[in-house]
Amino acid sequence: MTLANDVMQWCLVAAFVCVALSQLGAMVRLLIGPSTGDRILALDTMVINAIGLIVLLGLAQGTAIYFEASLIIAMLGFVSTVAYARFVLRGDIIE
Repeated sequence: MTLANDVMQWCLVAAFVCVALSQLGAMVRLLIGPSTGDRILALDTMVINAIGLIVLLGLAQGTAIYFEASLIIAMLGFVSTVAYARFVLRGDIIE
């Protein structure tokens, strides 16, 4: 292995650890969030962290299929967060 590959592997491991710790922090906020808004924000953060983990997995394995999956999850996460926030604020999703 070259030095560049070693540095890349260490960076990927560090990124996995950082995103995993962030995911755990968001999960704690989701469980003990004092208000519903905090829980919605924690859920949105968890979706973003999951996308980050999927992208990192794609980088680690050297495949591009994970990037397409992350785009689909990003769209679903955005729509679900907006729908949940709208349900909390208005009581219904579709007017």
